[in-house]
Amino acid sequence: MPIRVQNDLPAKQMLESENIFVMDEDRASAQEIRPLRIAILNLMPLKEDTELDLLRVLSNFPIQTEISLMKTESHEAKHTSASHLNKFYVGFNAVREERFDGLIITGAPVEKLEYSEVEYWDELCEIMDWSKTHVFSSFHICWGAQAALYHHYGIQKRLLPRKLSGVYLHRVLHRRKMLMRGMDDFFYVPQSRYTGIDEEAVKRNPELYVVAEGEESGSYLILACSSRQIFVTGHSEYDRYDLDKEYRRDLARGLAPDIPVNYYPDDDPSKPPILSWRSSSNCTYTNWLNFVYQETPYRLEDLKPVECDSYLRASHEREIDDTGS
Repeated sequence: MPIRVQNDLPAKQMLESENIFVMDEDRASAQEIRPLRIAILNLMPLKEDTELDLLRVLSNFPIQTEISLMKTESHEAKHTSASHLNKFYVGFNAVREERFDGLIITGAPVEKLEYSEVEYWDELCEIMDWSKTHVFSSFHICWGAQAALYHHYGIQKRLLPRKLSGVYLHRVLHRRKMLMRGMDDFFYVPQSRYTGIDEEAVKRNPELYVVAEGEESGSYLILACSSRQIFVTGHSEYDRYDLDKEYRRDLARGLAPDIPVNYYPDDDPSKPPILSWRSSSNCTYTNWLNFVYQETPYRLEDLKPVECDSYLRASHEREIDDTGS
């Protein structure tokens, strides 16, 4: 996919070195099509790393996509330079009157805090409410998914006995749902979190649809509102070395972390990590963009509120399929 970014975004050069097609502003303006408009609310501390991860997995779709990087205004990022933020990011107030085909809300390292204790919680709630009327489909990642499930559906998070860290096996439950098209029966996803969600509350809520899960990690991909709300509890966007960086960071902090499971050959951190999730990750994000491209009104001004596309799980039981036997 030709990702449209600002000409001098640092991630652009790295992506081009990986033979990923990145379209600059000059070339994009010469194409007479309406690009998909995707906003990324980046809540991660190392924002440039997250930019690269997400732009990499958004790069496998043939339609021009215009990326808008968003930041919170009620919290000052401490691990990314102010010059980078000022040049490439916009605050919510700058886009609150605009509409987007898609919105990605990333995770954040605040999961041990109560939601009300998060410095930017009120602003995030406002953005999540805004997304229901100004965005066609919202894709929430890890803590972003937990926060959205709590805000929209009252699903509580749960502190895990130990950190879930590694690359875990997941299985497809409902292949006919759009995000699972082309997926293998089982696939791997990186997980890195101290908390999970109230699984029983998810199962009891008839508006939530679990389409993939892991035996150890629980519900992985949850849909709502005819897939206009998507909640992903893991980090399929992670690059090969992201878990390695987190593991070594925790070691340096004296936290005695467990070695990430299914990640290093022979569980030996001196060996390069195994990349086992890239194809399923690319498939998931491409399926999402394909859905957004096909279903979003051409005129974004014609967007209907998310509630207009709500449905109950019981009315879609025929969508449950087998493994093809």
